[in-house]
Amino acid sequence: MLTPHGGVLQDLIKRDASKNKQLLIEAANLKSIVLTERQICDLELLLNGGFSPLTGFLNQKDYQAVVHKMRLTSGVIWTIPINLDVSQSVGSSLKSGERIVLRDPRDDAPLAIITVEDVYKPDKVTEAKEVFRGDPDHPAVRYLYDVAGEYYVGGAVDAISLPKHYDYTDLRKTPAQLRSEFASRHWTRVVAFQTRNPMHRAHRELTVRAARDKLANLLIHPVVGLTKPGDIDHHTRVKVYQEIIKKYPNGMAQLSLLPLAMRMAGDREAVWHAIIRKNYGATHFIVGRDHAGPGSNSKGVPFYGPYDAQVLVKKFSKELEIEMVPFRMVTYLPDENRYAPLDTVAENTKTLNISGTELRLRLKTGAAIPDWFSYPEVVKILRTYHPARPHQGFAVYLTGLPYSGVSALGYALQATFNQFNGRRHITLLDGVNIPRDTYPVVISELVRAGAGVIVANSEEKDKEIPTIEQIAELQKSVSKAGSFILVSVNTPLEQCLKNDRFGFYDEHPEAKDFKAPENVDISADLSDDGIYEAIQKVVLYLEEQEFYQF
Repeated sequence: MLTPHGGVLQDLIKRDASKNKQLLIEAANLKSIVLTERQICDLELLLNGGFSPLTGFLNQKDYQAVVHKMRLTSGVIWTIPINLDVSQSVGSSLKSGERIVLRDPRDDAPLAIITVEDVYKPDKVTEAKEVFRGDPDHPAVRYLYDVAGEYYVGGAVDAISLPKHYDYTDLRKTPAQLRSEFASRHWTRVVAFQTRNPMHRAHRELTVRAARDKLANLLIHPVVGLTKPGDIDHHTRVKVYQEIIKKYPNGMAQLSLLPLAMRMAGDREAVWHAIIRKNYGATHFIVGRDHAGPGSNSKGVPFYGPYDAQVLVKKFSKELEIEMVPFRMVTYLPDENRYAPLDTVAENTKTLNISGTELRLRLKTGAAIPDWFSYPEVVKILRTYHPARPHQGFAVYLTGLPYSGVSALGYALQATFNQFNGRRHITLLDGVNIPRDTYPVVISELVRAGAGVIVANSEEKDKEIPTIEQIAELQKSVSKAGSFILVSVNTPLEQCLKNDRFGFYDEHPEAKDFKAPENVDISADLSDDGIYEAIQKVVLYLEEQEFYQF
């Protein structure tokens, strides 16, 4: 029998029209909190029953119980804190018993009303240590300290409406809808597969094997909320899943999308994922190596052990009433034209595999991706997302002292690149035509669209020298969309002072202390007509990196 986690599933969105109308009228006269992107995901799963038995954001007692014991105060297993975090100013203005509207930031629509039970200041140090193991490099720990509000608001929520989605609406099934569909098809055993990456032939093979071993059907249930920073966007992935689902035997598998905000919390998150899939009607859940782990820290040390997630899910599987299915690595046997579990392959048997790193390299260079690895339809979609270098966007960031020639080099490079035959539009940003605080978004979008962007900040015009930290943050942001090439203009200070005809250094003597970032891609000195050599260096670098093919 397909029963939800915690006994009775809390589907908060089900109600009659008159109740909904009453809440809308009430909402018009209440204070509001505009939700963050993560909170939108959390609220949707609270409202549709994906987070059952939760009926709202955790109060302080439940929060502490989850952090320390991986259970609610009721004793029910729950491993990840679900918090409505707010700023200190908002938190200090709220009172117990007050009702507050929770609004969608995209259209300001009222989604729910929370009845404030308590407002409390969390122990973030303990939360980071207990829930995410405390490593400061962990993305969830950085989010906790750098993004999340200082106070948490606990309380039950009354649903007004689910967040609106305008994409793949036929694939966004609620837990109640999926359980009803499974029942109508007489699917009594359902294996759920979690993914945040594209799927290839090996994924299809291992999921089919899991279903066959358990005499079950398959739920392909990818996350389309928030995943690991740098992951492929969900539109590209969903197009891949839509092709992959066609490759299963008819009636064996179903695709549905999960609006989850992942925390990348390793073993705790794996248990959380199992609970969610139980609510969606699954009886079995595939757990892989380093499930929901963010990889390794800056020192190369993994945040989690490879089998931590499998161990913890198995520990709780009987109580959760969902069976853990270990992810079995499969490999391709070219002499037999088939995939087989790696642990069943005899020694010295010829095998083939393509790593994620090699796949990205083949996509970047346009090299062939064999049919045994992936389906042609999938490769075509991925090549659209990962075009070969000659069709990729890039940003060339020029940094240096005021009057070092940064502006002149920017204009020269734009003119040089625009004479090349190619598909890229070359844009020049100098800190004046577009405000610098918009750079991360503007440059990222231009690069993502395949443009070439030259960033030549003319500090003598905008009176602001970007810091090394600001450049690093921009590089981090733009690198998610494409390539960021850092050029240090090392014209000597003596020459810069000679070039300063307007007394800039007299007004801003601190500008003399400018230090270039380390680990730059190209260095250039523009004194004594060095601009021509600098142009040549940049052109040759881009040619070497295969952005241009001459």
